[in-house]
Amino acid sequence: MAQGNPVTGIVTDDLGAPLPGVNVVQKGTTNGTSTDFDGNFSINVPSTATLIFSSLGFTTKEVAVGGQSTINVSLSEDAEQLGEVVVTALGIKRERKSLGYALQEIKGGDIVDSRESNVTNALSGKVAGLQVVKGSNGPASSSKIVLRGNNSLTGDNQPLIVVDGVPMDNFTGSNNNDFWNPAADMGNGLGDLNPDNIESMSVLKGASAAALYGSRAGNGVILITTKTGKAQKGLGVTYSVTTGFETIFMSPELQNEFGQGMDGIHDPKSGSSWGPKIAGQSVENWNGEQTNLRAYNNLDNYIKTGFSVNHSLAFQQQVSEATSLYTSATYFSDDSKIPGASLDRLNLLTRAVSTFGDNKNWSTDVKVQYMKTTAQNRPVSGINNSNVFGTIYLLPRSLDITELRNNSDEFGNMIWYQPGGNGVNPYWAASNNLNTDSRDRFLLSGAIKNEITDWLSAEVRAGADLYTTNTESKLYAGSPLGTTGRFSMGKETFVESNYSALLTASKDNLFGKFGGALTLGGNLMAQENSSLGANAGELEVPNLFSLNNGKDKATVSQGFSEKRINSLYGTLQLNYDGYFFIDVTGRNDWSSTLSKENRSFFYPSISTSLVVSDLIQNNGGNIPEWLTYAKLRASHAQVGNDLSPYQLYNTYNINKDPNGNTVAGSGGTLYNPDVKSELIKSNEVGLEARFFQNRLSFDFAYYKSNATRQLIDLPLNPLSGYNSVKANAGDIQNEGIELMVNARIFDNPNGFNWDTSINYSKNENTVVELTDEVTQYGLGGYDNISILAVAGELYGEIYGTKYRRVEDASSPNYNKIIVDGAGIPLAADGRFKLGNQQPDAMIGWTNNFRYKNFGLSFLVDARLGGEIFSGTNLAIGRSGTGAETVVNGERADIVFDGVVEDGNGGFVANTTAVSAQDYWTTLSDRSGNLGITEANIFDATNIRLRSVQLDYNLPSKWLDGMSVQNAKIGVSVNNVWMIHSNLNGVDPESVYATSSNAVGFENLTSPTSRSVFLNLAISF
Repeated sequence: MAQGNPVTGIVTDDLGAPLPGVNVVQKGTTNGTSTDFDGNFSINVPSTATLIFSSLGFTTKEVAVGGQSTINVSLSEDAEQLGEVVVTALGIKRERKSLGYALQEIKGGDIVDSRESNVTNALSGKVAGLQVVKGSNGPASSSKIVLRGNNSLTGDNQPLIVVDGVPMDNFTGSNNNDFWNPAADMGNGLGDLNPDNIESMSVLKGASAAALYGSRAGNGVILITTKTGKAQKGLGVTYSVTTGFETIFMSPELQNEFGQGMDGIHDPKSGSSWGPKIAGQSVENWNGEQTNLRAYNNLDNYIKTGFSVNHSLAFQQQVSEATSLYTSATYFSDDSKIPGASLDRLNLLTRAVSTFGDNKNWSTDVKVQYMKTTAQNRPVSGINNSNVFGTIYLLPRSLDITELRNNSDEFGNMIWYQPGGNGVNPYWAASNNLNTDSRDRFLLSGAIKNEITDWLSAEVRAGADLYTTNTESKLYAGSPLGTTGRFSMGKETFVESNYSALLTASKDNLFGKFGGALTLGGNLMAQENSSLGANAGELEVPNLFSLNNGKDKATVSQGFSEKRINSLYGTLQLNYDGYFFIDVTGRNDWSSTLSKENRSFFYPSISTSLVVSDLIQNNGGNIPEWLTYAKLRASHAQVGNDLSPYQLYNTYNINKDPNGNTVAGSGGTLYNPDVKSELIKSNEVGLEARFFQNRLSFDFAYYKSNATRQLIDLPLNPLSGYNSVKANAGDIQNEGIELMVNARIFDNPNGFNWDTSINYSKNENTVVELTDEVTQYGLGGYDNISILAVAGELYGEIYGTKYRRVEDASSPNYNKIIVDGAGIPLAADGRFKLGNQQPDAMIGWTNNFRYKNFGLSFLVDARLGGEIFSGTNLAIGRSGTGAETVVNGERADIVFDGVVEDGNGGFVANTTAVSAQDYWTTLSDRSGNLGITEANIFDATNIRLRSVQLDYNLPSKWLDGMSVQNAKIGVSVNNVWMIHSNLNGVDPESVYATSSNAVGFENLTSPTSRSVFLNLAISF
């Protein structure tokens, strides 16, 4: 035994779990030991010695003994080591090299550094094959995640979100996306989380990766692991504060040359900008005063600089030999750039991990997480008087909106430049057309685990996601929206509970070089959703907000649903000599939403991984010095989606008609009790390689999936009493490639370091077939534009009206646009394919630089291809505010480059001049409320510098004697620079209806934001 003093302790991982088999060696000697099954070690060393702690898959740590008799150490996972450990399905940790499918992990620090208030947005550009579809509806706007394309015609196509083993409801967007009067965007569930509490995210992309989650994982899974306690130097207390400033990033391009009026004549009551050229001439304004005609930047004058602050206080420590604790409190407040709009969020979390028992072979993991989110005055999009941005974009360019800041007269009536009209003063709306929602949410989880032997363990887990959202809408008296005011309120409650058990057996060298692992488990899921809403309508007594104060009886709506899924699952893993792995999984779900005959469905998967570099070396061969690691992988799996509740049998709804009579109806869809679950079959192959001692690496994947037995509503003859029938039909295919390349260009621990990574993905999302009778299925649409799933074409085709063209291929005027006698393009009869809402490819490029205590990083991401319809460009063209309505500062008559019928069956070049006003107003109304659709279809390609972060770690010598362990300051910017875009100033990330599968449409949404953040973090 080495001479010296005994030193004991425990070694844990980042989550506080004990690490067995860690090598503990006295530096410079052969004196060493290993931790036991519970992470304990004991070694005799001199008081001046240094201990080295090392383990495969973890960073090596050196600790000076310094006379200590107890040393507890926490080791972090090392992403550069070949034995990297990642979190997979059911929270099982595995070596990355053993996986036969694609999995991408994001560290919590990268999410925090993004400084996004919505965790969803922090994923943009960071994960190959992951698309974030964003709305632009203020600080609490929703964002939608799509992994490897859309698999369903009717579902939301989002991956399952699992937080610490507990599924989380990721509701998204609005429940009403009506073109004229949409409901407010209610955000998305993932936005309730606090980024500071996240340890890591694992993105399970393919069906094999997600198969163990069964019918809920048809679109992939995102596993979120929150922080746990771990040994920290000092108190383990960290305080951080981030202050943000929000301004406009992108807004529609508007003209500044022509003022209010029509036909070139000034009219102070006109709502258009087809008036005279602005030259400083004296005119009468809206209130009868004389003023010099000039253009105003009404958007900038109305918008203010938004201000946000995020305070976070956390305690993270190994509080005893057997217990670690993480607890945090975070308050986020965002006073938006949009007057009257705000978001406040309180997050509280406590998580404790303990070991106990005579042999410390029992452990518990308990977490309580509370979130309270309150939003004020969520903006509304679309063509309606409540949309203040629609009002501002279309406001005459020579009208000064600041003159209307005093928005009410002495009687409380709204002041507007068009008395008696339908317009609403944005300043009045900010303080008198109010909506509020507040959500109280709990995420609860608890697990107890017993390490029965060194190869067998059992675990029982319970968890719940429960929230209640209260909404209230108040419209004060005195506007065209309601002369005496309006009032409504609502409440929605969601509860999901999950109870699971898992038995795990794992042992290497079972037979010679063969090792294996077996897991068996089950889950009971119960879900309930209830809602209650009441609307008083127009008020009897102005501004008395009570449900009993309506001129008519309050209308009441009520909803309730419940769902159960019971499951059994298991995995079998075999490996040979640590380089060849085969995994087989199976899961059987029993869903309450399907009939007894069809409610049971089984999902199998098989995957394999061959580490070629280890194969060669383990068998006595040598690999080139430049090659560090090479691996092949392949997988096949089946998963699926089931029904929403109560879509098996037709029942009657009881209601009242306008005369108060009781009426009953069975709805417009004929349900079918014989339908089965959707079925998704997926295949994937991949190649991973690392070179030059991990300085360069790549990960390539090819995948193909087919989602069959789509649960859709097929059209019926209305004479049958129904408009559609529920049926299994269709085949949706996704086929694509993903490539991730990582490189450490400069590697100097004491100097300059540069890491770069690029991810590229391309996905072909095709509707292979629907039925023999049905070749088109509507995903969404407005007026004369439709977004469809069409058999044989790509998912999300945009159909609408187009210009009438010469169709005779032999004509010298072939494909030229035909105009009418006035020289304005005509619309062709019917509807035509004009584009597709999906990107052709996505790219993300991240760079991280570090020099001593300084760090700099930036992210460029790109969406390449795809189209989007712009309702904003349509509207500003019609009203004359759009920059496109002015050419070189003038509005000369337009001679459109087209042809006109010559009366003899042929065509001649158009020579007829038309005024700019007649051209734009006629074009915007021709063939429907949205004009000729083709005129406002734009290429959705956009390339942007998404974010830049600069930070500085204060030198430790500056902190001596201050009880401060470390301190970091930083500045970061989001939405730094739009490098390329095509929508005349409209941000393509302004999707109108994120809650639907029709996302190729935007319509008068608020301008997107650029945010600058100042960050400070101090650890004690």
